[in-house]
Amino acid sequence: MGFFTSDIAIDLGTANTLIYVKGRGVVLNEPSIMAVSRKHNQVLAVGHEAKRMLGRTPDTIRAIRPLKDGVIADFQFAEKMLISFIRMALRHRPIIKPRVVVCVPHGITNVERRAVRDSVLEAGARAVYMIEEPMAAAIGVNLPIEQPVGSMVIDIGGGTTEVAVISLCGIVSNTTIRVAGDEMTTAIETYLHRAYNVLVGESSAEEIKMTIGNAVPMEKEEYMKISGRDLVAGIPKTIRFSSREIREALSEPIKAIDDAVHETLERTPPELASDIIERGVIMTGGGALLRGMETYIGKSTNLLVTKADDPLTCMVRGVSIVLSNLKYYREILGPSLSS
Repeated sequence: MGFFTSDIAIDLGTANTLIYVKGRGVVLNEPSIMAVSRKHNQVLAVGHEAKRMLGRTPDTIRAIRPLKDGVIADFQFAEKMLISFIRMALRHRPIIKPRVVVCVPHGITNVERRAVRDSVLEAGARAVYMIEEPMAAAIGVNLPIEQPVGSMVIDIGGGTTEVAVISLCGIVSNTTIRVAGDEMTTAIETYLHRAYNVLVGESSAEEIKMTIGNAVPMEKEEYMKISGRDLVAGIPKTIRFSSREIREALSEPIKAIDDAVHETLERTPPELASDIIERGVIMTGGGALLRGMETYIGKSTNLLVTKADDPLTCMVRGVSIVLSNLKYYREILGPSLSS
């Protein structure tokens, strides 16, 4: 593969993959989804194009998410997806293979780490560096990770939520749970099934979450018309769904995330805990966009919780900073893995 140019940073997420190219900025933000022919395992579409096919494909085509809960679940298709995304990001420029910095969840197994490494190398990298997601998010929001003070990050992604307290370039206490944006979407599907006997697809449930999703009571409740299949009559049905109901639907995953925050705080040394009281907590990731999420966590912990600017890109911004200063951040990176 001779299609590569500048070094790149990758936020390889369960829900979305973002790619930063050195000198050009964030050039790709695509859903981590593929549409594949069942007969020949041929890739028909990736990213946004594949996502538009969700729930609308014939039996001859299947939609695949190569990542699950923040790690690679299908090595073969993760590799193919990465090749497609890297080619899209680099516009097929025929120069040398890049060095790649990619973020991974804290505490993943060696097997999962090797799967990421092998996929990126097979996609055409000449060297792969890995950085843990909480650290990348903290760098992306300009927290002083190298100083002897406690900085707390809550990153709510698609497959995992990572809560971490960072000091002196290390993660002092951390909790990772496999409850995040995807679990919230599933909770909405389950609620509609149970309360209305209506079946909706993943794309519809995600649209509901993004449109009227909320974690705390709103000044004025909102409503949304939702169409699905009546499981009793077997025909299409439209219902009126309220923001109060979606808050009820999301109560369990939101509570699980809140419990992870408390668990992390309980394991935090008192000196760093006092820093967090003074400095507050920063929330990143797509889940931070859920309205009232920072208010919910703030009331539960009695801490100042703020949402990062553009929380969706915090991770890739942090990885891009590391990419531009590999020598400076050497101690928080794993060893270089070369092809």
